[in-house]
Amino acid sequence: MRYWLFKSEPDAYGIERLEREGRTEWSGVRNFQARNNMVAMHAGDRGFFYHSSTKPAGIVGICEVLREAYPDFTQFDPQSDYYDPASNPERPKWQMVDVGFVEKFPRIITLDELKTRPELEGMTLLRRGRLSVQPVEERYWNAILSSTPRGSG
Repeated sequence: MRYWLFKSEPDAYGIERLEREGRTEWSGVRNFQARNNMVAMHAGDRGFFYHSSTKPAGIVGICEVLREAYPDFTQFDPQSDYYDPASNPERPKWQMVDVGFVEKFPRIITLDELKTRPELEGMTLLRRGRLSVQPVEERYWNAILSSTPRGSG
């Protein structure tokens, strides 16, 4: 199993909505490195769900990859905010995965809190904070979970 971090603005798509809906397509990613990360995912991989562009930003729960990468349909839809006229249906540029709800934490683990933890030094989130889909090394995953109060989801 591999571990990831998925960023979303809570007013666009938050953990509460994922909990309500159960699963969603992780569409609209328009960064090649983030896309490549999704292409590397396998069904069953786990990810931290991270609320970005909010105060405070931070990890709010866990999701699971339910479907491996496939073409992101929003790239072909001229009505979509994520339309890419340069993308070709025969060779799509952009991919997405489906993720499912696993757990909502009883409290947010803030970015400021994560930055104070020496055992997380080197974590991608703390080095390349803007990347919307990023890998999480197992040691960082375990360190965060070991100190996180766990709710009932």
